[in-house]
Amino acid sequence: MTQTQFEGAQFEGADDVVLPFAVESLDVRGRVVRLGEAVDTLVTRHGYPDAVARVVGEAAALTALLGASLKFDGRFQLQTKTDGPIEMIVVDYDAPDRLRAFARFDAGKVAQTAGAGAPLRGAEVGRLLGHGHLAMTIDQGPELRRYQGVVPLEGQGLEEAAHQYFRQSEQIPTRIRLAVAEELTGGEARAYRAGGMMVQFLPSSSDRQRQAELPPGDVPEGHPAHDRGEPAEDDAWVEAKSLVDTIQDHELIDPSVSSERLLFRLFHERGVRVFEAQGIREACRCSRERVVDVLGRFPEAERREMVADDGSIQVTCEFCSRKYAFDPREIEETTAQEG
Repeated sequence: MTQTQFEGAQFEGADDVVLPFAVESLDVRGRVVRLGEAVDTLVTRHGYPDAVARVVGEAAALTALLGASLKFDGRFQLQTKTDGPIEMIVVDYDAPDRLRAFARFDAGKVAQTAGAGAPLRGAEVGRLLGHGHLAMTIDQGPELRRYQGVVPLEGQGLEEAAHQYFRQSEQIPTRIRLAVAEELTGGEARAYRAGGMMVQFLPSSSDRQRQAELPPGDVPEGHPAHDRGEPAEDDAWVEAKSLVDTIQDHELIDPSVSSERLLFRLFHERGVRVFEAQGIREACRCSRERVVDVLGRFPEAERREMVADDGSIQVTCEFCSRKYAFDPREIEETTAQEG
């Protein structure tokens, strides 16, 4: 007899939350993310073209899915650097709940590459990103070593890049779905929404968790490395990922389809247990003190070149667009005190 258990109901049906869950009969654990106001604020404050806003929304949903696993006051960062129309995306998740993001792009190339208002699939996202790399960094603080995993971006979308990361770096069978769309909120007002789901196969036996090894390359036919083939996938994992693959984009972003309702639809026959949800908020960690500290690291000659016509040094945060203005003497005095 299967059973569905819901805990932490204070977030049921809410936006801007990550909801952990487990399907113990399939040895599966995962998370669902729903982003409403948080992702809309992230993309609209910059006035991004629609295609850029959608890719940044996907990156934000993916970062929230991965960053929510942090069990300490650290930071998870996702960064792309490529030769495509969207040259760079940076998304920071500061545990336990702060999310921020920005993108650099060539507006002309974006307009030539993306169709206005059309849903973006993996191939379209891949063309916007182009070729380069995707880096995922876990920063546990100044006293602990940082961990970074890097995968090449070769025209694939963020979903497939994340699958490649888990195959190569974590070696954990993983399935990820991402979706972004605009919601008509009344009249002409529109708001972006993003959603995602990640499931991972985590059986107690490591042998059951084996994935296919990398292709043998130019090993000749008849060689054991060529003929051994790929290990058969576990039936439980085949079932779990097949269910996840039935998810439609609208189910991840429709405010009338809660995360709990979606999980029940997918796994009610097997039983799904939902744990306490984690709230997400858009928040930048920039401050006047942090900016002064960064400016103080520049050589004095370079700081003099930063002085504007009105005699001030002006800085705009790339994440939140907040503007700061400093008297150069403030920077010099602070630097002298710290020195």
